[in-house]
Amino acid sequence: MMTVYGTANGCLTEFPADPPDLPPDAVWIDLVEPTANEESKVEGVLGIDIPTREELAEIEASSRLYQEDGAVFMTANLIRRGENDEPESSPVTFIVKDNTLITVRYHHPQAFPAYVKRAMKSQSASMSGWGILISLLEAVVDRAADHLERAGQIVDETSKKTFGAKRTLAGTHKQNPRKGVNLQELIENIGEEGDFVSKMRESLVSIGRAVAFMQAIADQQSDKKQAKENVGRIKILQRDIVSLTDHATFLSGKISFLLDAVLGLISIEQNGIIKIFSVAAVVFLPPTLVASIYGMNFAFMPELQWQLGYPLAIGLMVMSAVLPYYYFKGKGWL
Repeated sequence: MMTVYGTANGCLTEFPADPPDLPPDAVWIDLVEPTANEESKVEGVLGIDIPTREELAEIEASSRLYQEDGAVFMTANLIRRGENDEPESSPVTFIVKDNTLITVRYHHPQAFPAYVKRAMKSQSASMSGWGILISLLEAVVDRAADHLERAGQIVDETSKKTFGAKRTLAGTHKQNPRKGVNLQELIENIGEEGDFVSKMRESLVSIGRAVAFMQAIADQQSDKKQAKENVGRIKILQRDIVSLTDHATFLSGKISFLLDAVLGLISIEQNGIIKIFSVAAVVFLPPTLVASIYGMNFAFMPELQWQLGYPLAIGLMVMSAVLPYYYFKGKGWL
């Protein structure tokens, strides 16, 4: 699908769908899963070679930023929340030729429609190809900030479920903070957010490389006033990207700690269960020994003739069970 945009009165305007010829005043051509015919049309008018989906997948990270045929090519990985809230990452190519921006993408990052909706209103920023590209990347970075904020909230909620405890007013008694909490589900949630934050960090790094390349190109623009404005916006964008990258790194460390903590809690709970079985085995071992002794079929066992033999055997079994229990309790093992 090809969507063509122009500008009017400082606003972004959309041309009719599937125009037979590209309008000469088009400033942004958005190619979403383009057909071969759409690619050929844009390539013929602008005189550039648009990379295909297969070529985008094969492009190495070190070869995603280049100039060719008077155009600037930049490819960055953009991430979105797909179906079932699963993170989806896919390369998006930004091409600037003269005063026209071309975007080639094969998924639907939420930042694109959000920017279009906002740009339909009057804008103070430049609506040239470079200006739209910078504004679009600003929308992408803003969306990344929202994603990281949400991931941080999920991590905080998981941390509260893992370590939170309720105390009485006296502050001396703790209730079980994990009562009713499924630790396996917590691990799955932590793993999902860890995967998302990792992909988001990779996306921010690729965007940062593209923005640094943009800054070098922007300095070479003939319109010095426009170049100065673009460089100023790019520097702000770079600072935002660095800040979000640092925040993503912090979240990754917090997620790793939380994952280790949950695994440790699972190990503690499993050890507690094993301890219960071990103590039960030790507690019932002496009574079993007493019962085994008096269950032997020997002809001469004096206790069998005693009138109090049976109560004595029962008392020995109870006492042999109670003594280990209080011994373990006194040691703090229970």
